Amino acid sequence: MKSKTLILAALSLLLAGAACDRKSEMATDNHVVRCAVIGGMTMTGLWPAIAKMFEAQTGYRVEIIATGPRPDLDKVMRAGQVDLLTMHSGDITTDLVADGYGVNMRPWTRNELCILGPPDDPAHIRGLTNGAAALRQIAEARARFIDFQGIGSRELVHTLWRLSGVEPKGDWVIRDDTISKWNILQFARTNHAYVVVGYIPAQMGKMPAEGMEILVKGDPIMRRPFIVMETNPKKFPQANFTGARALSDFLLSTNVQNFLLEFGRQTNGPGPLFFPVTVTE
Repeated sequence: MKSKTLILAALSLLLAGAACDRKSEMATDNHVVRCAVIGGMTMTGLWPAIAKMFEAQTGYRVEIIATGPRPDLDKVMRAGQVDLLTMHSGDITTDLVADGYGVNMRPWTRNELCILGPPDDPAHIRGLTNGAAALRQIAEARARFIDFQGIGSRELVHTLWRLSGVEPKGDWVIRDDTISKWNILQFARTNHAYVVVGYIPAQMGKMPAEGMEILVKGDPIMRRPFIVMETNPKKFPQANFTGARALSDFLLSTNVQNFLLEFGRQTNGPGPLFFPVTVTE
């Protein structure tokens, strides 16, 4: 009886060891990188194109768990549902790192904001490539300007007003009272006013722009960085940190940085939708 007990115990130990080995193999053989990706990158096709390049080069499979606005991506990372996140930089991304959810935050690309206005262009800013100069002309003409409440637009416009040397005060500055940010261009059209918004949603119809024209673009100052970060493995040990780091590094590789310029030219005609951070144009 005693020998039977010893044999059973030995078998149990062997089975437990085999199970641990299988779990270890599963952990080290994780070839799926789960991602949270800002909506503009999926909408334009940029992210699928880069993911395909990464998969072909590395053998990893990229899976999008969430795509859309920043608050939605914040939630899935805090829940430990993704291995990698990419979106605009700002308070949300800084807090993710400060709160211990994300690590290795780095900028890897930028998008562009632009100034739209009525076709008759009362401030005569059409064709300018200097956003601060354009706002200065709008103020001098006392042409109507929408104080858009979109996070990225507000941050940039604050910088442009500072550079212009103008304090935006007066009845020509109109408060944004839209319920949805996607209606801001129609609100500007109704008020015969200028407004600063992202070039991608304006150009691709995400923000309906009927009756409005893109008048100013091409100013490097009017670009906002996107960051990439990996999920903190100390917070979520099950995360595929190795795969996430490989994808994060890939985004900053010379091949991808060069591809950013070519992608925009191929899909948008006159210029990029996204800009590199490590390659000179």
